[in-house]
Amino acid sequence: MSPKHGGLETNDSLCIEDSQGRDSVGNTLQERDTRGPSKGALVQKGKTLFKCKECGKVFTQNFLLVRHQRVHTGIKPYECPECGKAFREKVDFDRHARIHTGERPYKCTECGKVFNRRSHLTCHRRTHTGEKPCECSDCGKTFNHQSVFAQHHTTHTGEKPFACEECGKAFHYNSSLTRHMRIHTGEKPFRCGECGKAFTHHSVFVRHGLTHTAEKSYECKECGKGFLYSYSLTRHTRRHTGEKPYECLECRKAFASRFAFVRHRKIHTGKRTTL
Repeated sequence: MSPKHGGLETNDSLCIEDSQGRDSVGNTLQERDTRGPSKGALVQKGKTLFKCKECGKVFTQNFLLVRHQRVHTGIKPYECPECGKAFREKVDFDRHARIHTGERPYKCTECGKVFNRRSHLTCHRRTHTGEKPCECSDCGKTFNHQSVFAQHHTTHTGEKPFACEECGKAFHYNSSLTRHMRIHTGEKPFRCGECGKAFTHHSVFVRHGLTHTAEKSYECKECGKGFLYSYSLTRHTRRHTGEKPYECLECRKAFASRFAFVRHRKIHTGKRTTL
């Protein structure tokens, strides 16, 4: 896939060389890189320098200056013929083009998995080596990926950059927002293959799956019903004992389960409570 080229900028730049017009070995400096503008010349330590008039950054070659100037001008000469997206750098265009071609030139020698970016392969290799180069200075926890580390860091700063557009609730992690959104959409993407029951959260789905496969080691002494978890047996036992440990401070009504208690509180607060 070849990019469509836009015009390159022709802004004046400052090219620096010495007053004698000679390089460090005494050769007369006459030729200039023609891939962009240059004015005046000066050699500093034997190198011809090209300076950006916008920010003062200096480059050793004129084409590097020309490429840098796109930051200031906004010119993106490499346009994708498939979707029209434009890029300042050819390397970025080439990487983008793989989205359309499906090319994945970077292959893991351990498991054979392929990737369209070298950086993705580098991160993937850590699953084999166990390397966790990103360490949190606050708690010492280490991470495979910079992106995961950056999200973790927000738990220390208090920043919650992922906000729900429906209710405004904010989260440290994008994955947490994704799970939360299912409350509004009603989506239940995890379906049990045994009974067809669907679940909003993967953890609840996994726990449910054990009801079909695992031994129920917690048995009610009153009726003999078995449970996978001790807390499930505790909740069930209240049916026999009549215990209601959750009491409303507003009206003194008591409940056997926390779920029923939280649902009841909405009557007094008028707020929607998310369990």
